[in-house]
Amino acid sequence: MQDLTDKIAFVTGGAGGIGLAIAREIISQGGRVMLADIDEAGLAVAKAELGQASETVVCNVAKSASIEQAAQATIDAFGKVHIVVNNAGVGLGGLPGEVSKEDWQWVVDINLMGVVWGVEAFLPLLKSHGEGGHIINTASMAGHLANERMGPYCATKFAVVGYSESLRQALEPDNIGVSILCPGWVKTAIGTSGQRRPSNQAGNGSTGIAPDADGTEVVDLLANGMPPEVLAQWAIQCVKDNRQYIFSHAMMEPFIDLRYQSVKADYAAAVANETLTRNQTS
Repeated sequence: MQDLTDKIAFVTGGAGGIGLAIAREIISQGGRVMLADIDEAGLAVAKAELGQASETVVCNVAKSASIEQAAQATIDAFGKVHIVVNNAGVGLGGLPGEVSKEDWQWVVDINLMGVVWGVEAFLPLLKSHGEGGHIINTASMAGHLANERMGPYCATKFAVVGYSESLRQALEPDNIGVSILCPGWVKTAIGTSGQRRPSNQAGNGSTGIAPDADGTEVVDLLANGMPPEVLAQWAIQCVKDNRQYIFSHAMMEPFIDLRYQSVKADYAAAVANETLTRNQTS
């Protein structure tokens, strides 16, 4: 998809952060956007900024029916859709045994099933016009690198990576690309999104996601992170190049290498064991 002129995009988490930045970039290149978010007030502010090239719909990505209604609203507003950005997500961490069942379900419903429901609702629409299209599913570097205090978040982001790789293979014959957005630290509000988790309904100020005990490390890293506008420009370029992965921070590559080396070392052990067993039985 080299030209975004007159292309229609649907973006979840569109009231702010990465979602809004991607919407701005699409519009700057001649596209139009349906912004979806659970934050109605935030959507109104975004709509006032983006103007006639945008429409908005309140959408709870954890509910399949809500995304289906948003899909219909997109067709009602624009007639078709070419790009789907399943971007809405929340941060949730915690040590094993310390995360409630309700909080686990909450993060899975938004971070993983929100992506699945977005694909399920929009895929027939992407296929219907025969013009091709593209899906961006937002994962994270946490979809490749684990952290002891980020089990729920990592679990959902690893799942988005695997699901999206499968989608990419399946949709290639339909001329529908799939890219997996895996940013590092970006200046957004995700670090405080854990305040909305079910176990924190009373509101104690805890972020709910942090490699350190009190959340200050994540808050500081996000506050000094990459501007979402920079990430958005790169993300759209990667869509044009039909890249499978949209990585953002070169500093993360050594950690990817370490994980790969660990996998290769354990595989080498399995190969050696298989060879030894074969020799012993022959």
